[in-house]
Amino acid sequence: MAYARANSPYYRELYRELPEQIDDPALLPVTDKKKLMARFDDWVTDREVTLEKVETFVADPGLVGHRFLNRYLVATTSGTSGVRGLFLLDERSTSMETALGSRAAGLVGARDAIRILARGGRTAIATAPGGHFYTVAGTARFQLDHPRLGRRMRVFSIRRPLPELVDELNRFNPAVLSGFLGMLTVLAGEQEAGRLRIRPALVIPGGETLTMDLRRRLAAVFGAKVRAAYAATECGFLSIGCAHGWYHVNSDWAVLEPVDADHRPTPPGELSHTVLLSNLANRVQPFLRYDLGDSVLLRPDPCPCGSVFPAVKVQGRAADLLRFPTAHGEPVTMSPMLFGTLLDRLPGIGQFQLVQTAPSTLRVRLRPTDGADADPVWQTVRGEITRLLTEHRVADITLERADEPPQQEPGGKFRRVIPLTEP
Repeated sequence: MAYARANSPYYRELYRELPEQIDDPALLPVTDKKKLMARFDDWVTDREVTLEKVETFVADPGLVGHRFLNRYLVATTSGTSGVRGLFLLDERSTSMETALGSRAAGLVGARDAIRILARGGRTAIATAPGGHFYTVAGTARFQLDHPRLGRRMRVFSIRRPLPELVDELNRFNPAVLSGFLGMLTVLAGEQEAGRLRIRPALVIPGGETLTMDLRRRLAAVFGAKVRAAYAATECGFLSIGCAHGWYHVNSDWAVLEPVDADHRPTPPGELSHTVLLSNLANRVQPFLRYDLGDSVLLRPDPCPCGSVFPAVKVQGRAADLLRFPTAHGEPVTMSPMLFGTLLDRLPGIGQFQLVQTAPSTLRVRLRPTDGADADPVWQTVRGEITRLLTEHRVADITLERADEPPQQEPGGKFRRVIPLTEP
């Protein structure tokens, strides 16, 4: 906080009424992407950095992974929340991610480590190339800085025709497979069908909330250890997933505060409205009490895995919550986790996506698994969603069967639940 106030005109203005020393972080005003991007030039602590320069830099795809001003990694977000993010990571921040990654490596057993080494440590990252998205830019930076080790890492475009993607993965035969959860479920279907024939030791899904059913499916299909990641472009080292389905916050370098809609603390064991992030490593773009928009639950007791770090479960982004009208006037709000937990258990579903096109209409996009009959799968899905809605006292909802398959966002992520966009 002291560094931000001394070097960022935005924070100096934001904190001008606060005393010099603050013992309670709750006294600090809340920030978010919209506010910070609107004051970009005042927000950054390096006076040589301007929004115009950064936008010029990211407009050149040939500069992905290269250092902006010879010192910063630039990463973008797709702007699906309404505001595109342009984020800088200084050496302190990228070094911290590398260092804290050793904690995750420690969760891999000796047998799995041998399997990884036996395949030369080859890592496949299934994502959307062609932009400065964090997974692509971070990989490119590592390859530029460490050419020999970088050859063991490869980005696979999820925009390629699926048969071509499967063929490339088969030839690469990765020891580690990472990517957005939505794409990994598609690849799991290809593995089940026998077209994809890889045996990674470690699978790292990200970008969406991982249900226990889907975790078990990925582990069984690939014969791999599954370690989910909960992070953000604003803080790539935020947490480490454990085998019990919890995310342990690296709380020595990141502060995560579950809060209600008025930004008051949410007690452990209760679902928060959103969560505030403070990244204690990045000094070029300070994130202090930054509203991530995720709804989380803080574990009230020690995690069985033995980690001493705070443990959270992510129920999904607050922006992904579905709100349905009811006859008595009070709307019913449902977490995307409810639908994921339900549909992940059903046979025949390779991938699903629910799109709220009107207050009382859900459009259901389905990609059946190989060999599954689409009509019975749809009938089962419709019946289960109807039952779930009834249990939550939501009636008179129209379920539409979509002709199109699930759609990905520009950054390559599949949002499994897309609520009605406010006008």
